[in-house]
Amino acid sequence: MEFLETLGHTTLATLRDVAPIVAVLFGFQFLVLRRRPPNLRRVGAGFIYVLLGLTLFLVGLEEALFPLGETMAAQLTSERITGAPPGAAPQWRDYAWVYLFAAAIGFATTVAEPALIAVSLKAEEVSGGALNARGLRMATAVGVAVGVALGTFRIVTGTPLPYYIMAGYVVVVLQTLRTPKAIVPLAYDSGGVTTSTVTVPVLTALGLGLATTIPGRSPLIDGFGLIAFASLFPIMSVMGYATLTDWLRRRGGERSREKEP
Repeated sequence: MEFLETLGHTTLATLRDVAPIVAVLFGFQFLVLRRRPPNLRRVGAGFIYVLLGLTLFLVGLEEALFPLGETMAAQLTSERITGAPPGAAPQWRDYAWVYLFAAAIGFATTVAEPALIAVSLKAEEVSGGALNARGLRMATAVGVAVGVALGTFRIVTGTPLPYYIMAGYVVVVLQTLRTPKAIVPLAYDSGGVTTSTVTVPVLTALGLGLATTIPGRSPLIDGFGLIAFASLFPIMSVMGYATLTDWLRRRGGERSREKEP
């Protein structure tokens, strides 16, 4: 009964959130364009699917992903894993498994991110194959892995978040000046599409779980911020990937010319 009650409340909340979108779309269609929407039956079925999908997704977050993230964080920060003596506060170097797990979960969720898959395929299509969709996804996933690992290090040490973000964007600006112009907009978009359906809930649960279980950390101050790292570091990794591939391409061309008689 408790689960059904949660499901009902979530459904009503989702319906309330989706209602403005429906009102805007149909309002413009009937009041401005003064035309009946084409494929009205399919559009209505689509909204029902969206409502059901969002409802089940939100229930899954509350019932599974967030508790799972807290459990994982508690297990990874236990004295048995960190090796700290009983009652002693572990040092940042004692959380090696936390950093490794954070990098792995950041990489895995990014590779599975539907928004990134869509952008990568479109980038390969528009570029005529000059950009490889798989390479772009791997480069983005590596950036997220590094960023999330560094974000968990920040949670463990309790250092201020703005220092990391400001330093990161300084690197991004310097990279922008040296990266081929064709890849810069895509690199900036890659930082945004990574923080979507799959990545955000898992990283949020992990960050809050770590901040709750590590002594001296505040879930409100230290628990959030992993999403910022997951958005920033893919920009660096994609531009670095583009710069490296461009350099390898130019080097290959120079060697080909040298071999010509």
